[in-house]
Amino acid sequence: MSPAHPTRPLSDIRVVHLASWGPAPYACMLLADLGCDVTIVDRTSPMIVTVPPDLDPRRRSQKSIALNLKHEADRETFYALIEQTDIFIEGMRPGAAEKLNIGPGQLQALNKRLIYARMTGWGQTGPLANTAGHDINYLALSGALDAMGTADEPAIPLNLLGDYAGGGMFMLTGILAALIERQRSGLGQVIDGAIVDGVASLSAATMGMLGSGSWGQRGTNTFDGSTPWYALYATADNKFVAVGAIEEAFYQTLMSGLGLNAADWPRKSDDDKARLRRQLTDIFKSQPRDHWAQLFEATDACVTPVLSFEEALQHPHHKARQTYIQLKHIPQPAPGPRFSRTDLATPSPAPTPGEHEQIIRAAIANLEASNDDQG
Repeated sequence: MSPAHPTRPLSDIRVVHLASWGPAPYACMLLADLGCDVTIVDRTSPMIVTVPPDLDPRRRSQKSIALNLKHEADRETFYALIEQTDIFIEGMRPGAAEKLNIGPGQLQALNKRLIYARMTGWGQTGPLANTAGHDINYLALSGALDAMGTADEPAIPLNLLGDYAGGGMFMLTGILAALIERQRSGLGQVIDGAIVDGVASLSAATMGMLGSGSWGQRGTNTFDGSTPWYALYATADNKFVAVGAIEEAFYQTLMSGLGLNAADWPRKSDDDKARLRRQLTDIFKSQPRDHWAQLFEATDACVTPVLSFEEALQHPHHKARQTYIQLKHIPQPAPGPRFSRTDLATPSPAPTPGEHEQIIRAAIANLEASNDDQG
């Protein structure tokens, strides 16, 4: 539990995560990548998961101890761990932690500097606080889901948007802010991280356009794919290219690359847009995806191939930046962002539940003995 690699941005910060699903583990992965000493408190009985714990990238570079917090002896071990911790993260429904005697009141009485981060879908308060939900529900209620898709129906995005951006990233921002504030006050605090709030925050620019009259019904806006210069097009091999030539200079480059004179293809009226979409649809369908990728590579036409995850791993840009790594044969994103002076953690494989129990218990005992000697 002693911090190693002091050059890492957060190498002196200890984190305890009460094993949960979705966005909280992702936030812990980012904290571990930044150098935090992260300990997962796993259950003594297996959780229902879609990825085996020792293969889950979100658990990488972390240690694990398995505890049953309903048992007093294990709870005492947990309390000892918390006394030496900077950040505690849990993802249970409101009130569940209090029933286990590990709520903010109990833990911050042990450690006044503890930052207690609570990750839920609906938040700790409000009429829906104790209601079940998933990514799609938080997107729906925030208004974000209605803004995605075609005029006919909304589109369901991957849970990258709600769970990981609106949840994990949003929570991480709060944790880092609380760490900085603690330097001034000397005190921890409770962070109420609700995915629905995070998604609402991500919608700031769109709501600004709505308020200023530049955002209409779904299927009528530039950024929802309704314009032919910001859209997906099928290719001859039944794959796709993405076109994002919004600005006039980029639009000119796109049209020139396709052998068209931009002056002959105005983009003001709905009729202009419909005519242009038909033309671009026919052109892109005439050649395979990689033909277009090669044609527009290193240009400012804003045209890129739509890659599968497997293809993305092999793309030269990602290889040059070492965007992806592999642990235990599992491909996954490398730590980031990149810092000019400090290192990021070199990830180690995810632990099995309870894998580091002896190490963690020994570290607790050593720190307690050290505190006794100093006292």
